Formats: sequence, structure tokens, C-alpha cells
Amino acid sequence: MFDILIAGGRLIDPSQALDGAFDLAIENGRVAAIVPRGQAVVANQRIEASGRLVIPGMIDTHAHVFQHVTGRFGLEADLCGVYSGVTTLIDQGGPSCITLPAFREYVVEAKKSRVYSYLSTYLVGGLEGHFYPSLYRPDCIDVAATVKSALANADIVKGFKAHAEVGGIARWGLDVMRRCAEIGRAADRPLYIHFGQLWPMPGRDEPARDREHDADTVLEAVVPLLKAGDILAHPFTRHPGGFVDRAGRVHPVVRDALAAGLKIDVGHGSHFSFRMARIALAAGIVPHTLGADMHGYNTPAPQPPGTPDAHADVDHMFFGKQRFSLASTMTSMLALGVPLADVVRMVTCNPVEIFGLPAELGSLRPGNPADVSVLFEDHGRFPLTDNEGTTVVTQCLLRPAFCLLDGVRYDASAAILPRFDRLAA
Repeated sequence: MFDILIAGGRLIDPSQALDGAFDLAIENGRVAAIVPRGQAVVANQRIEASGRLVIPGMIDTHAHVFQHVTGRFGLEADLCGVYSGVTTLIDQGGPSCITLPAFREYVVEAKKSRVYSYLSTYLVGGLEGHFYPSLYRPDCIDVAATVKSALANADIVKGFKAHAEVGGIARWGLDVMRRCAEIGRAADRPLYIHFGQLWPMPGRDEPARDREHDADTVLEAVVPLLKAGDILAHPFTRHPGGFVDRAGRVHPVVRDALAAGLKIDVGHGSHFSFRMARIALAAGIVPHTLGADMHGYNTPAPQPPGTPDAHADVDHMFFGKQRFSLASTMTSMLALGVPLADVVRMVTCNPVEIFGLPAELGSLRPGNPADVSVLFEDHGRFPLTDNEGTTVVTQCLLRPAFCLLDGVRYDASAAILPRFDRLAA
């Protein structure tokens, strides 16, 4: 006798090399057994999953959920989490050593979703989505305080967020990245590094090291500062300074980075380009993990009263208009030809290993928490469009149906979930 049986679905668990007709039994909020289809099982509640995928609870490696404190940027965690079929979120750079206590109190402990932090290396954290570059200069980094905060909160802080982009390097050279790398080494935690232009180049009225800095030199300058296990984000960015240079070739230093033990996270967001993705994948550059990178500039969501709309004029340029979710970013990877089992691995067991999460997550092994995501697998012809205007047609569309976190069910009811049209056959 079990509490719950999720029956009839296609169960995929890369951590156990499982892909097939299995039912999932849950007892006391934990996985009790994986049962071959047809074996008699008695449960208090049977959840029908016919025609759906049953996978370990999805992990979004790139979330922005420090709501209110980061202004327009931070979304409500459970909208991106359990109500979007995602059980675990890693906030990238929202809190800093100054605001981490508030993040713990009002996000980690207050929300239904599991939430971890990659702590900002900057004292201001992710205020307004890093909109003001002057707040991210070298003297706005306190190495000792950031390391101390991370080690004192090791249960929720699993790494650090930094930015390596041409606007910052034009202003301060590599000083910021050197301090960020020092933080990662001192705390022995991974550094998650944003690539692709974020800030405009410095104007004539502001101090700068090199106003005309070449974006194609960013990777080769930054990678030597990093250590094995650090994570390079946005490999498919449409902005200058990413994995693909202006001539349309993958930088050779990317392969050097992989050989040295660095990892790659898609960090989909508004940066994602099908054109750049095809170039990188064709060159054999396959990301290890897949984060959605949803935030208040690219995801229409209710804002608290009085929230200023001061940055609306730049939203289209940097953040675009396409809506997405973690499930739809998985669909984008399928459309690019990445096998389903590999895509599932990117949002389940791979993040656990690479991002330093508890080992019992990302897997449906008996005894682990009953964190489960159930997805619709729609077949047909569905157009996907990126913020460059490139459209691809996919034959398989993944949509969240519901998830269980510690055995508690949450339906995928978030209003921010995107909708997709089906093309005629």
C-alpha cells in the first residue's frame, strides 16, 4: 500500500538510465518504488499520466526570484517554480552578502518551491536587473564579506554570479572579473559567469579603460582567470561577446575551457538565438545544463503598486518580447536536434552535480524526496520564434502539467506560462 501512484506515463530518469513504461510509487513524501507497467500496485491515490512524461523534479539553474527587493527584475518564485512544473530554482545573483538574510526569510523559507542562491559577487546584488553599470565597478565588490556570507549560509548558497561582458571590461578592464574569481576560489564554490553584452559601451562623459574594446576578445581574456567547475552562461547569446564571434565561428578558447573542466549552462532568457545555437552545436559545443532565465523584463507578470517603468525603452533591445518557461526552453533544445534524454538530463541530474545541490535531488531513486515533474508531450508542428526573429518548427512541444514536491501536488497554473500555436499538417 502506497500513498500515491503516478501511473501510465513514460518515465525518464537519466540518473538511473531509465526510459520506458514505469509507474512511480510514493510514500510519506518520498519515492518508494519504480514499478514496471502491469505490476499490481495498491495506492490510496492514483494519478493518471497516460501520454505524458514523468521525470525527476525539474531544476531551473537560472532564475531571478528576489521579488520586490530587485525591483522590476525579480519574479515571484512559485510562479516560476511549482506552478510552472519546476520543483527547484537557483536564483542567479539576486541577493548579495548585504541582502541575503532577506532572501532567506522572504524567498527560501516563505515559498513552496525549493530555492537556492548563486550569491551576487557585487554588493548591490541584482538591483533592477543590473541596469546601472556604475554599481558594478570594482570597488562595489567586497571579497571578504561575500565569502564570509556564503560560507555562513552554505545550506542555500551554492555558488556566485558574475558578469564578463564588453561594456564592463571597456570601463574597468579585468579588475571586476579578477575579484569575482578570487571570491569563487576563496569559498571553493563555482562561479556562474554571464557572457554576451549587457551594458552599453561607456559614453564620452564617463571614465573608461577602453571605449572601443573588441567584444570578440572577452572570452579569451576571461577564461584563463577561471577554475574547473566554473560555469559559462549564455553560449547561444545573440549579443556580442559570446561563444560565436562576429565571423560566425566558435571561439577556440571554448574547447580549451571544456578541456579544463569548465561547464556550460544555456541560460536561455532573451539572449537565446537559434542561429547562434546551430553554429555552436554544429561545432560540438553541447551545454551541460539548461536554465530559463526568466525575469521581470522578459516575462509579463503583475508588478507591485508603485513599481517604476523607467526602463521600458530598453526592454525590446536587450530583453525582447518572446515568452518562455523551462519546459519551452527544453522544447527549443529538442527543435535543435538534442535528444530528449539529454535534454531531461540538463534539467535533472546534471544541475545537481554541476551546481552543488543536495545529491538526493534530480533523481527518482527510492528514498529520495518525491520531487516529480509531469509534462505534456504534444506532437504536431509548432513554430518557435527567438528575439532575432528566427522561427523554427518543432515536432514535439513540452508543456508542464503538474509537479510534486515532497509528494505534494501543484498544478501548472501560472499565468506567465507561454502558449503556442499548432500549424496545419
